[in-house]
Amino acid sequence: MSTLRDLWELTKPKITRMNVLMALGGFGLAGGELVSWRAGAAMLGTGLAVASANVLNQYLEREIDGRMARTASRPLPRQRLQPRTALWFGLIVGVLSVALLFSAVNPVTAGLGLFALLAYVLVYTPLKQRTPLSLVIGAVPGAVPPLMGWTAATGVIDPAGLALFATLLVWQLPHFLAISLYRRDDYARAGFKTVPVVRGDRVAKAQAVAWSVALVPISLALVPLGVASWIYG
Repeated sequence: MSTLRDLWELTKPKITRMNVLMALGGFGLAGGELVSWRAGAAMLGTGLAVASANVLNQYLEREIDGRMARTASRPLPRQRLQPRTALWFGLIVGVLSVALLFSAVNPVTAGLGLFALLAYVLVYTPLKQRTPLSLVIGAVPGAVPPLMGWTAATGVIDPAGLALFATLLVWQLPHFLAISLYRRDDYARAGFKTVPVVRGDRVAKAQAVAWSVALVPISLALVPLGVASWIYG
């Protein structure tokens, strides 16, 4: 039971749940039937993809996590799990997610899930120790779930779906900048090249304000695209 609890913790259940909720929002905004087999398969597939990305990220960063107070108590730094157990668990969950999305939803949504998984694990994770641009790069796979919900209902990537994607992408940036400011010393000890560590707190705050301002017209684009009504605007 302790092993199952640790595997469950590796999936970051709260983050996974939030991403599934965003995918469900995209599905509903696209006109999909929320109580349906397709909706259930799309949400389960999205959740598995996010869970896989979280597990594999922690597998790759298991030594780094041990240096930070925020992550030192995770199962891998505490050696409550063998690294290979986490690796196989993450890979199996990832394969299941893509297979489910491809067979029960559509190839477009499966492709988006695979893209987000690979981009998060193979691109964003190693770049965190190399460049502060990883902030924006990591936000890309993080913004895919509502687009996956949209394509699960429509089968296509169109301007309206991309507007949902862009809204979440830009929303993440001031959020992550705030965390990196709060955890500045922790990230520095781990060797992460965050904006506050590399360019200073003043630049990080200025960027947070700039991205917050940019979020206004981007999120309002949902109205003329027909995704949301004037009440939302």
